[in-house]
Amino acid sequence: MNTIANKTFDEERALYASRDVLVTDCRFDGPADGESPLKESRDIAVANCYFNLRYAFWHDHNLKLTDSELTPACRAALWYCEDVDIRDTKLHGIKALRECGRVGLHGCDILSPEFGWFTRDITMEDCTVEAEYFMMRSQRLHFRNVRLNGKYSFQYITDSVFENCEFYTKDAFWHGKNIVVKNSVVKGEYLAWYSENITFDHCRIIGTQPLCYCKGLKLIDCEMVDTDLSFERSEVEATLTAPIVSIKNPLAGHIYVPAAGEIIRDIDGAQGEVILGTRE
Repeated sequence: MNTIANKTFDEERALYASRDVLVTDCRFDGPADGESPLKESRDIAVANCYFNLRYAFWHDHNLKLTDSELTPACRAALWYCEDVDIRDTKLHGIKALRECGRVGLHGCDILSPEFGWFTRDITMEDCTVEAEYFMMRSQRLHFRNVRLNGKYSFQYITDSVFENCEFYTKDAFWHGKNIVVKNSVVKGEYLAWYSENITFDHCRIIGTQPLCYCKGLKLIDCEMVDTDLSFERSEVEATLTAPIVSIKNPLAGHIYVPAAGEIIRDIDGAQGEVILGTRE
């Protein structure tokens, strides 16, 4: 593997179509303001580098990116890439990851609106995220120990698993399908409306009007805090571990809950059962 070290690049496509190269301790910045420095590259490792130019990695294959910084000026940094491993890196430009496949992110700090759209087979572990419309229309996500702040997250995603996470986000998981959320905290308004086959397993759910218009919804030993008007028009099987503020018009299924402040039934066809007390 060839090595490029301790250099500064600011021209257009500075290292275009690189092959079998290690880029270390370099800066992509300067008055020429060139775009796409490592576009169309393959089998490359990038370590301890600073990116302040747009479109850093497009159409790259087998990329390893470690201990680097992508600034807010490094917008749309990784698009159309395959087989990517990113570790201990700051991803701070808008739309940092899009239409990529087989990507692992470990120990990263992500500050990037519209991050992760149309991606597939993404693993994320021990990361912090601030983003709006995070991971929209993505497939086969597997997250562990991820802390997220943002709005409109995980909309239209499919076939995904989230473990030991903290999500502070409104309108999360809208229209999602085939999702499992385990041992996590999810706080925000209007959680998972219109979702299908979503399971919350030993989770803490906080916020108004969650889990409405759902099909195949399942909750296993979850705590729901400040959750009024829950389960409206949903098909649900739920076991809750603490009292709930209110339940409104569940269409079908069973909800086991120690106590409910209010159970609202004001439409025809709301046949879901609410069973008060401790489930034996």
